[in-house]
Amino acid sequence: MGRIIALDYGKKRTGIAVTDPLKIIANGLVTIETEKLFDFLNDYVSKESVEKIIIGNPLNLDGSPTDITAAVHHCIRRLKNNFPAVPIVSVDERYSSKMASRAMVEMGMKKKDRREKSNIDLIAATMMLQDYLANNIL
Repeated sequence: MGRIIALDYGKKRTGIAVTDPLKIIANGLVTIETEKLFDFLNDYVSKESVEKIIIGNPLNLDGSPTDITAAVHHCIRRLKNNFPAVPIVSVDERYSSKMASRAMVEMGMKKKDRREKSNIDLIAATMMLQDYLANNIL
């Protein structure tokens, strides 16, 4: 059984979450510089069985593209080229950063840690993956 990876893609950083092999729990894995994303993924996929990659599709509230939507679509094309045997699924990520920020407050995370953008990216990827698991597995 392979894992599912979730990417919260950003211009500077990408949050990455992954499931356990049974696809029950989503865990934050790492936040990395986006320019190093494919090096990281190539290494990870060579060591772990990956069943699927999901990536957040950034849209405005009205469904129109954001300033990063084109970059995410380019990333999706690269993912499909680099990992042709792995299905790539885009998911709606509207509200993901706001939900991650709210979750950090509810978890009691210190204000200093909540300001760290990499924490938001990591938690957003984890929440996106957990939501995907809840709605698509079984």
